[in-house]
Amino acid sequence: MAQQDPTARLERGARRCGVLGDPVAHSLSPTLHRAGYAALGLDWVYDAHRVGPGGLADFVGGLGAEWRGLSLTMPLKREAVGLVDELSERARLAGAANTIVLDDGRLVGDNTDVPGAIAAVRERTGAHLTSAAILGGGATATSVGLALADLGVRSLSLLVRDSARAAETREALAGHPGRPDVVVGRLDDPSPLDVDLVASTIPADAQDRLLVERCRRAGVVFEVLYHPWPTPLAASVGDRVLVSGLDLLVHQAAIQFELFTRQPVAVAVLRAAGEQALAERARGVAP
Repeated sequence: MAQQDPTARLERGARRCGVLGDPVAHSLSPTLHRAGYAALGLDWVYDAHRVGPGGLADFVGGLGAEWRGLSLTMPLKREAVGLVDELSERARLAGAANTIVLDDGRLVGDNTDVPGAIAAVRERTGAHLTSAAILGGGATATSVGLALADLGVRSLSLLVRDSARAAETREALAGHPGRPDVVVGRLDDPSPLDVDLVASTIPADAQDRLLVERCRRAGVVFEVLYHPWPTPLAASVGDRVLVSGLDLLVHQAAIQFELFTRQPVAVAVLRAAGEQALAERARGVAP
């Protein structure tokens, strides 16, 4: 995927958005947002830009007046919190922003992963959820955990390799208004997980056979990855409910798209574009 110069000039009146992170070449965000622009007839530009840890402030400082919005992936979500002028309540709770809106010189941070995760789960199941286990303890785990707390989950387990790395996430989840019970456990503990839902925010290559077996009792599996697909956990679901990374991506992107453009876009438009792009990747067709 081409990574464009953020200072490149556009035709008069055009607006620019982009996704930042490292790595970022795999991101489907350009595909989704461009599909939305095409559907609404907007002459906007959206590209991917590789920005590593500590690089967000310099990137933002070099942006021109044509810039309207930034989508943030890892490792920038927590870095953004200290950079913006204003932070939404959901981003404050999460301690992470995956969205920056540039509004008349002000930087407004938001977190569309939280409402996106809620919408993704509810699209696939209306089940009453009271307990969940989250694999991983980073910024995405925080957003998913807050979404699950909003859905009524009152018992949350964070499964990690190093408990110290989950400290920020545990604190954020414990601060949810619903006051869920949050415990930290180990990924390599062999005990089966007796929970309503398992959400994975860890890489596919970290999902070994033992871990997959631990998750078999959960009636709902939420796999936040969309590439590579299927992950070992997703492949094991069978007749259980599966919420995919593409589900999360398209729902959060639709919310983000409206924050940037002030116009709604149909989730179906974004999903169709994402499915086509993933199918082309699976066939080895260059995006």
